[in-house]
Amino acid sequence: MNALLQAVEVTTQEQLDQCLAIRREVFVGEQGVSPDEEWDHYDESPQSCTHILLLDEGIPVGTGRLKPFGDGNAKLQRIAVLASCRGKGAGSHIVRAMEEAARKAGFKGSILDAQCQAEPFYAKLGYEPVSPDIFLDAGIPHIRMGRSWA
Repeated sequence: MNALLQAVEVTTQEQLDQCLAIRREVFVGEQGVSPDEEWDHYDESPQSCTHILLLDEGIPVGTGRLKPFGDGNAKLQRIAVLASCRGKGAGSHIVRAMEEAARKAGFKGSILDAQCQAEPFYAKLGYEPVSPDIFLDAGIPHIRMGRSWA
């Protein structure tokens, strides 16, 4: 699967709609997140923040978005991969593409709020907890993690 993966920065409404459809399937459909909690003003247009769309042979299979967080960091959010593509490197590909977009934008590192079940995945990518505190987001336990590129 990896050789055929392509991550693109979203520039069109059609691409953004593909990202939102993936999130709807993963977060709303699989995880039971309320649509009211899933969508916000960063989803209104491709220019609202940086959205990444992951394609496998041209077919949308994953997504994520990033926005400024503070202290020179980007916040990586809404990282999702369709169930049929998990365990094949798609998630890592998305995170690395998001990090590259953040570097190009001048950020010095990244922060993300990982679902606790995904903490080992992010740890393999170099992320470490920035606080031991576990918190609920959309009713799902999360932990804040970060990574510096310096």
